[in-house]
Amino acid sequence: MSDSALDAAGSSLPLSPPRTAASPRAPSEARADSAGKEHVIDAMRGFAALLVAYFHCRQVEWVGMQAFHQSVGHAFSLNAIAAYLTFPIAWGSAGVPIFFVISGYCIHRGGALRLAGNPAYRLDTGNFWVRRFARIYPVLLAALVLTFALDWFSLQLPPVNHKIREIGLQAFLVNLFSLQGVAGKTFGSNGALWTLSLEVQFYAIYPLLFALRRRIGMTSVLAIVAVINVVSAYVLERHDIQFFTSYWFSWTLGAWIADARARSAPHARSPVWLYALAAGFVALGCAAFHFGQYGAFQLWAIGFAFYLYKALERGNADRGPAFGMRLLSRLGDFSFSLYLIHLPIFVLLSSLLFRSSLQMSIWPSFGYMLVAVPAAYVFYRLVELPAMKWSASFKPKAALKQA
Repeated sequence: MSDSALDAAGSSLPLSPPRTAASPRAPSEARADSAGKEHVIDAMRGFAALLVAYFHCRQVEWVGMQAFHQSVGHAFSLNAIAAYLTFPIAWGSAGVPIFFVISGYCIHRGGALRLAGNPAYRLDTGNFWVRRFARIYPVLLAALVLTFALDWFSLQLPPVNHKIREIGLQAFLVNLFSLQGVAGKTFGSNGALWTLSLEVQFYAIYPLLFALRRRIGMTSVLAIVAVINVVSAYVLERHDIQFFTSYWFSWTLGAWIADARARSAPHARSPVWLYALAAGFVALGCAAFHFGQYGAFQLWAIGFAFYLYKALERGNADRGPAFGMRLLSRLGDFSFSLYLIHLPIFVLLSSLLFRSSLQMSIWPSFGYMLVAVPAAYVFYRLVELPAMKWSASFKPKAALKQA
């Protein structure tokens, strides 16, 4: 969902060619271009993708915790132990607000660094939109085509899985133009696409947010967005109309973190109790989830924002990240692909293996993941990586503009 490979100012961080000759550069430009991949961002993206994917996997394959407990009771077979250990995945949708916060951070990071050095810096809006289009839409189009193919096959295996919705041309176009949640439902079995429409809307409105940041500062922008978020939740979200304004606060939190870090001293340290605040808001989100997903999303976003603000201070240590962090970071590289294609894969596997009936055993869900993750990596290599390179080809020769 989010993409650290491209910041708003046009710096394609991991794909930039090496410089062969030194040239005079503004300090803010040099600092922005030197801000490469951050392991904590990539790792959290990988974690969020796995969390959401397995959350959906359990829904497609397994009977659920309540039905399982009623059937198995307190028996402690290996299957029961494994199933009970997956209990925290009940809150797996927390991966979505994690993605939103990370997306806001990644998109605004380059611009924030440039603004910190040159308050007159202006965003090249046209170039930003072109690069976002090149980065998102080839991958989305391929994911929709793949969803159609997999769902068509699943539909030939009755009884039809209840996850599969309309796969006609109208639904295809609604999702291609990122209007799901407003003008229609998500395409086929790919219910995860509801968040992608919000991401595209975040990108469309970002130049306005950037302009407001230049005029009134990011904290004031965050306060305005918070008010809009509350109003939108009351006017739209409660009527099941999903528009970016109802989730804008989560995304802008990430942008605020990027802005705050760009203006802070390089070795400044925030208090450790931010981690405690993060844990507290995450726990509140888990409790609020019982009453509805929307409120939980807002609390989870705040909790993750506290965590991210503190965790980013560690930077990329010279000794490198731990093995678990490296593994999640690698998964983060193709998390967008995993997010886009996992659900139709799960639905097809369920249709093929179990005729869409929910299983008492938890083990097939692990097998589903072992299929989806490699498939997502192949999709990343064949589709997403070329899109990233195409997007990088639009990098402007002069990313820094004087007012």
